[in-house]
Amino acid sequence: MRTETKEIAVGAIVFSVFLGIMIFMYSGRENISDASEGIRVSASFNRIDGLSEGDPVYLSGVRIGSVEKMWLNKDFRAVVAFWLKGGIELPSDSSAAIHTDGLFGSKFIVLEPGAEESLLKNGSLITFTQDAVVVSELLDLIVSEGKANRAKNQSQ
Repeated sequence: MRTETKEIAVGAIVFSVFLGIMIFMYSGRENISDASEGIRVSASFNRIDGLSEGDPVYLSGVRIGSVEKMWLNKDFRAVVAFWLKGGIELPSDSSAAIHTDGLFGSKFIVLEPGAEESLLKNGSLITFTQDAVVVSELLDLIVSEGKANRAKNQSQ
């Protein structure tokens, strides 16, 4: 009977630790989608690999919004809609890029302000975008460059 009690206690502790880790991980995802404040902006990308709803949107390293929705348009491009906090006024020619936190980390959107006088409004579409980098394709490129350099060095 003691062995069963110990196993139940260890299982409860492991489950509690797992639950605590999950709560900690998801508590960091601040949802900034209050329609009463801020604006909803969209950006069109060729690839959004790894980006998901709730991921953050940054400007100069400060979180100013979050990804709300993603879909394909009629040209088969990925459109990402995100909310920006109220009081953030960005020029209409601002750009959006999908970045990765580390080599295999989570994805997020980084906005870079443009220089136009007119500002992004609710429903605006950002056309200057940079797609997500797919790590496997990047590694394939590095390997092929290395093979090409090796073949070039062996032929000399």
